[in-house]
Amino acid sequence: MLCCFHAISVVCTVRCQKFLISRVGEDWIFLILLGLLMALVSWVMDFCIAICLQAQKWMYGGLDSNVFLQYLAWVTYPVVLITFSAGFTQILAPQAVGSGIPEMKTILRGVVLKEYLTFKTFVAKVIGLTCALGSGMPLGKEGPFVHIASLCAALLSKFMSLFGGIYENESRNIEMLAAACAVGVGCCFAAPIGGVLFSIEVTSTFFAVRNYWRGFFAATFSAFIFRVLAVWNRDEETITALFKTSFRLDFPFDLQELPAFAVIGIANGFGGALFVYLNRLIVQFMRKQKAINRFLMKKRLLYPALVTLLISTLTFPPGFGQFMAGKLTQKESLVTLLDNRTWAKQGIAEEFDYIGHSEAWKHPQVNVFVTLVLFIVMKFWMSALATTIPVPCGAFMPVFVIGAAFGRLVGESMAAWFPDGIHTDGTIYPIVPGGYAVVGAAALSGAVTHTVSTAVIVFELTGQISHILPVMIAVILANAVAQSLQPSLYDSIIRIKKLPYLPELGWGHHEYVQKYNIRVEDIMVRDVRYITLNCSYRDLHNVLLTESMILLGSIERAQLQALLSLQLGRHRRLEYIRERALEEKKRLSVVSNVSSENISQRASQEVRFQISTEDSSLSPSRPVPQKPLKPALKRPSVVERATEIPTGPHDHSGIALKNLFCASPDTEALEVREPCPR
Repeated sequence: MLCCFHAISVVCTVRCQKFLISRVGEDWIFLILLGLLMALVSWVMDFCIAICLQAQKWMYGGLDSNVFLQYLAWVTYPVVLITFSAGFTQILAPQAVGSGIPEMKTILRGVVLKEYLTFKTFVAKVIGLTCALGSGMPLGKEGPFVHIASLCAALLSKFMSLFGGIYENESRNIEMLAAACAVGVGCCFAAPIGGVLFSIEVTSTFFAVRNYWRGFFAATFSAFIFRVLAVWNRDEETITALFKTSFRLDFPFDLQELPAFAVIGIANGFGGALFVYLNRLIVQFMRKQKAINRFLMKKRLLYPALVTLLISTLTFPPGFGQFMAGKLTQKESLVTLLDNRTWAKQGIAEEFDYIGHSEAWKHPQVNVFVTLVLFIVMKFWMSALATTIPVPCGAFMPVFVIGAAFGRLVGESMAAWFPDGIHTDGTIYPIVPGGYAVVGAAALSGAVTHTVSTAVIVFELTGQISHILPVMIAVILANAVAQSLQPSLYDSIIRIKKLPYLPELGWGHHEYVQKYNIRVEDIMVRDVRYITLNCSYRDLHNVLLTESMILLGSIERAQLQALLSLQLGRHRRLEYIRERALEEKKRLSVVSNVSSENISQRASQEVRFQISTEDSSLSPSRPVPQKPLKPALKRPSVVERATEIPTGPHDHSGIALKNLFCASPDTEALEVREPCPR
């Protein structure tokens, strides 16, 4: 009875284990874990970033009695954080530098980038990004979060492979990485729909429909948990939009305002192309100046420290920062820019109605238009410069804020030109500058990234779709202008980093249009050096000595030399000679039994070989008969002498090379003493 009970319990245990393993290995479990993990990471990072920014303001406010000490506190704090972020990232995982979206575009096209999806990179990305954003520099988190989500997906795939072998499949991993890109945007802005669409536009030229539900499921779950954590921490009363607006719904805009929205789209198209060009110009300038480049390569932390010092000095509130709302963080700036209340009716400073953070835009000598223009111009080049710092950072959020500021400028101008609003059917509808800010934010971010899904992200960020028509018009016009002038920011970074990626050929460029007429045969190289299983030693030797710029694969020289030594070393040659001698003896014994006539004939046609290390090839002691030699008599050519290959100053494989290319005296003696088959 005990044995039967034990057997039944074992069988039940095994079946339960198989059931759990099969269930845990399913996609929905993986996607839930991915969404939950990313929501926790996003919320913890936001919490730490808020503490860092609050600490800077606390230090600045506590020293209000001395302006110089205030300046030191305002400048030193971000310099220390940025320097730590750059140093920590450089030491632990340099692959974590930058946005991460260009690398993910490359990986999702099948290119393997070493160390980009490892745990070290994950730690460096999270800690480095937290410090970089906590410094208050004009940097974003959306791009790095796409990389972080992909890192989480890759690490989860390795963990889940313990339960089911399906996650060891490369195709399945690519599908999960595509879903992870959507999760990164979804948990960053609490915008699951826009996150999925943005990930499709940014990272994929071909998107499998079967991945659609994975992206939506994981992104929605992640955004839900992210907002629930905000309610749990009492940051919000309930689950709401991240930047909730309260525009009027009955008549959000008039048709006569559509030309103004179109102007915002076109202007932001030129602005987006200019931002991409300026970012690339800064990087190329730093690389072309060889003296500066060599100096900065030795002092890697000097460049981020100097850039941070410059930007912090210009945003110092008692200094130049008072003219550009310098004391506001990016989140506070965006909240004030999206406010639906008009700051001025005639542009007169005394008529401003400032509440809360809007006070930062007030200045006794300068009106709101000058403040907004200075904010746009200064933040524009500051953001383009800051995104070149070697720390984990993105550019979406700074560009989003700049676009909102430009839209706000147009909206305030419309409010000044039409102080009583636009009359329609006897009803007065005042201008809503916050609506213009929403349109500008979507247009500029769409122009820089070459995406239309920024419109959907804006709707989810604000919680309102009242301005859906102007937003779509502006985003489409901005994309049309930007795509005809410059590549997207991510494609530009791919070109700068020289990542193995083929960009799309757009019809807007004449150079691209001409490339449609170029065929593969016009650029292909026909004389390609290669090795096969049937290659001789001489062929392989020539390939090693010949330099080729065509990448067909990769193998370390030490490995190749070790393989050659294993196949052509002293012991292998001795063994080969013995085998051939035995085969010849067996063959001759069989032939001798046929007839004495054949034996004498074979003796007359005997061929003798003289093995010598002085010649580069074997030479027969008698003239070669007309009958071609059999393959068995050709094989001793493995002991021929070859030209030496220089191995450099560190001769790690000197013994292997001697065994490979030189015949030792013992080997020669043995080979000479070996009887020649007759």
